[in-house]
Amino acid sequence: MLDREQGNTDGADGELTVPMAWLYAEYIADELLRTGDLMPPTSFEFRAGRDALALTIFLSDTDGELSGIRVVTQLETWLSLTAYDQPWQEWVRERLADLTAVAARSGRPAPDLDLADEAWRWLQDTELLAPDLNAVPGGAPVVGEDEGPKVWTPAWQLGLPLGHLAIHLF
Repeated sequence: MLDREQGNTDGADGELTVPMAWLYAEYIADELLRTGDLMPPTSFEFRAGRDALALTIFLSDTDGELSGIRVVTQLETWLSLTAYDQPWQEWVRERLADLTAVAARSGRPAPDLDLADEAWRWLQDTELLAPDLNAVPGGAPVVGEDEGPKVWTPAWQLGLPLGHLAIHLF
């Protein structure tokens, strides 16, 4: 039982605030990656792709309500946001700052935003060992999985193209 006097809840009047928008964005991202079957769901690369896609899905929802019916209609938007030539990292920072300002003005808890911030910190602060495509002549992939030079890469730089590819494969 929740103790209302101790402040163990996030919502007004002692109601628990559930981060449904973030959880739904994460679910959509997870399903897109699983459908694409690009890597094992237990890998760090999968997590990077899921978090990058979930951030894209969550932050692109300007109406504040993710709709299951609209998922297919949003694929083109998500493709354009995750495209190689787009400033995705700057877009994420701007949208998070905007949403943080709105949440601060409202004075209400923002558990969805807290989870999005946590995912963004992980994507920025975590580095994954990935093939160094700049070191391979012509950018061609190396035949063997363990062959060729590798470089430590921020998780978002690996997860973003994986998410983009998963959307294409869907």
